Amino acid sequence: MPNRLINETSPYLLQHANNPVDWYPWGPEALERARREEKPILLSIGYSACHWCHVMERESFEDEAIAGLMNENFVNIKVDREERPDLDAVYMEAVQMLTGSGGWPMTVFLTSEGKPFYGGTYFPPADRMGMPGFPRLLMGVAASYQNNKGEVERVTGQLTQQMGRSGHIEPGLAPLTVETLHQAYSFLASNFDYQNGGFGNAPKFPQPMTPEFLLRYHSHGYNPRALEMVEMTLEKMAYGGMYDQVGGGFHRYSTDAFWLVPHFEKMLYDNALLARLYLHAWQVTGRGLYRRICTETLDYVLREMTDPQGGFYSAQDADSEGEEGKFFIWTPDEIAAILGPEEAQIFGDYYGVTARGNFEGSNILNVKQSPSSFAEARGMAREQVQSVIDRGKEKLLEVRERRIHPLKDDKVLASWNGMMLRSFAEAGAALGRQDYLAAAGANAAFLLDEMMPAGRLLRTWREGEAKLLGYLEDYAAVADSLLALYETGFEARWLEASINLADAMIDLFWDDGVGGFYDTGHDAEALVIRPRDIFDNAQPCGSSLAADLLLKLSVITGKDEYSAKAAGPMRSVNRLMSQAPGGTGHWLAALDFYVSITQEIAVVGPREEEGTRALLEEVFSRYLPNKVLVGASGGGEGDDPITALSLPVLEDRGMVDGKSTAYVCQNYACQLPVTDAESLARQLTEG
Repeated sequence: MPNRLINETSPYLLQHANNPVDWYPWGPEALERARREEKPILLSIGYSACHWCHVMERESFEDEAIAGLMNENFVNIKVDREERPDLDAVYMEAVQMLTGSGGWPMTVFLTSEGKPFYGGTYFPPADRMGMPGFPRLLMGVAASYQNNKGEVERVTGQLTQQMGRSGHIEPGLAPLTVETLHQAYSFLASNFDYQNGGFGNAPKFPQPMTPEFLLRYHSHGYNPRALEMVEMTLEKMAYGGMYDQVGGGFHRYSTDAFWLVPHFEKMLYDNALLARLYLHAWQVTGRGLYRRICTETLDYVLREMTDPQGGFYSAQDADSEGEEGKFFIWTPDEIAAILGPEEAQIFGDYYGVTARGNFEGSNILNVKQSPSSFAEARGMAREQVQSVIDRGKEKLLEVRERRIHPLKDDKVLASWNGMMLRSFAEAGAALGRQDYLAAAGANAAFLLDEMMPAGRLLRTWREGEAKLLGYLEDYAAVADSLLALYETGFEARWLEASINLADAMIDLFWDDGVGGFYDTGHDAEALVIRPRDIFDNAQPCGSSLAADLLLKLSVITGKDEYSAKAAGPMRSVNRLMSQAPGGTGHWLAALDFYVSITQEIAVVGPREEEGTRALLEEVFSRYLPNKVLVGASGGGEGDDPITALSLPVLEDRGMVDGKSTAYVCQNYACQLPVTDAESLARQLTEG
């Protein structure tokens, strides 16, 4: 008999719809029952690609006896953290305060008013390695709640008094200067893994926002070591097992320090941010490796993670057939059967394939040396080796497609789609990939048509149903991506939509009392606290996305209030940026934009004309992190809708001698207009 989760759209919740646990989704029905029956709430939070979430489900939630204990003593609520990041943030903070650590699955016990009093993460079905068995924990918590109300009230009082303080930092008064960037760089340089790339030890996460900051730092000429750190990290990741060598795209993180054995789930946000990082590294260095990783990653998203209506799916699971990583690993015999003995030997040697294997008797493909070095060591031509590798990957991918695939979480999340949309837009423009631009345009139309049914951006969509009020990160990421899409073709509707979303974002999430943004809108459900995350973790926080967006829109529109709404929160996190740059990577990007001289580039001319295309290709081929780009057809106000926005960068800017024309400006003061790509290149280089 299915439980109440059967009516949900989240794949993660639907996975639990046939558990014997009497699960509720989060909502008034469950909370009212807890109050009416004076029962504590057992809140379980996870996500579809979470390995240990699946383990706890198999061990405990599918067990009739354990489910009976849960049903008898608690009102049980299951939450998809990706749908409800507000609930996840609020109760993760409580668990971290209670235990000193956090993670998923997250198990939190709440009073009937939703106040946390005990919690943890994964619990085994029986006592194991110092962890209490879940049945014993359930009985203990239930007894304490019924028999020791005074202690429960004391704990909830202390927790709720302390919760939320991390997001309520004092407004900063010190000016924002480049010195913070230098301090952040020094901290990162002293914590870099100079042997394996990246930061810290195992497990090692890609942290793409940190290399993005280092690319910016290098672009100013501050320190060449910044680029060396980026290149070592990107090469090690590209050659390691964390990158899917056959199908493209990145797994979530490496369980070791040298990028070999991944946790095999693939997340949309990781691949959005990493594809963009590799694109930017290619723009800086021209290295074909970075371009290849970018395109293979985006091609994977087009192939496996794109809904026919234009949305991008959220994740792929780590497990298939009940085994972690089974879909992605290979034996020598499997490869030989596919490629034949001669090519299998070359392919296997290149990808480190052995009879012993490197993962549970099989092989995670990884590259020990570059194709050139490998070819030289074997006395082969590089082109010959590359041909074997390319054919082998194509054949293995064809065979792999016939395997049982990991579960796909096919819900569409607004903020994650915004990040991927921006990556497709930038890569399409920089690499001349019309299919990428088409995917970006289709996604933008989908987000505006399907996920804003009544003018309010919603968080999640699946199978035709959009729901849940969008959060700060949703508004900021989607508005930012629409701005990037506008730059690729100067369609006024994308810029107008970006500005409208930014204005709505300020109205919904800004609070003068804290001098910054909350993560939930003023129209959202009231929780124990109103969450306000200020750290960039696996993805940018909503506040740093908002700051970056508003700084760019301020330059484009000339509205100083946008810049003020960005600068205030940046001052508040100024100290964190210098002392904890690993958790403020996107803030640092926004700060770099704020303290640097912005290049304002205007291109005037029909978008389809060869002269306009040549000028734009010159812009798009370059790494220009602190630029804004606007354009007009040059046909006059009557037939050019963008002129209705009265953008200061376009004021009095027209074509010269009837030719497509570019203007490179700073503070709206422009150099001489140019009509050829070579002259534009000189101005961009000098600027």
